[in-house]
Amino acid sequence: MRKLIVTTIMSLDGYYEGPGRNVMALPMDGVFDAYNAERLRAAGTLLLGRSTFDGFKGFWPTVADDPGASPANREISRRNNAIDKVVVSDSISAEETKPWHDNTRIIRRADAHEQVAELKRHGDGDILVFGSRTLWSDLLAAGLVDELHLMIGPVILGCGTPIFDGQPEVTLHPVDVRRWDGSANVLVRYEVAKGAVGHG
Repeated sequence: MRKLIVTTIMSLDGYYEGPGRNVMALPMDGVFDAYNAERLRAAGTLLLGRSTFDGFKGFWPTVADDPGASPANREISRRNNAIDKVVVSDSISAEETKPWHDNTRIIRRADAHEQVAELKRHGDGDILVFGSRTLWSDLLAAGLVDELHLMIGPVILGCGTPIFDGQPEVTLHPVDVRRWDGSANVLVRYEVAKGAVGHG
């Protein structure tokens, strides 16, 4: 059984995005990039919602050939280009998945729980979710997320999009805490306890 791992960055006061849905308000430094590359090395499938997929395909495909990009970002670009991708969306068409149409599959929202559970039963490598808070919140509530990897940045935003807004109660077990020289970001890894989703 493959693991479904959510990797995301958040502010110290629990926001996933800053005011106006500004993700750049979060401290996405070189350590954040390096950790994302590390997770991609262990992954066999990238699972995304439409908004994150659109943002990724608008940015990552050409970074691999940009001599000005960091080595970590060039690696992320190469791996994003090569990895099998699944997009959960009721609105995207196959044509709109270019330039990644050869290795991207679309799942409709009504089928997401069943199809993601099937993905977990087959294939190699982790199923990795970047961004896509609406998608992974739903999968967490459905008991389909195995681990949350939360990179906590030393910034208090005061407002924005709460990372766990409206989330049912879930029990988490801490697995690891990581810090890096030269970065104030802290990574906290949690396992989702089996049968831990509340129904209150």
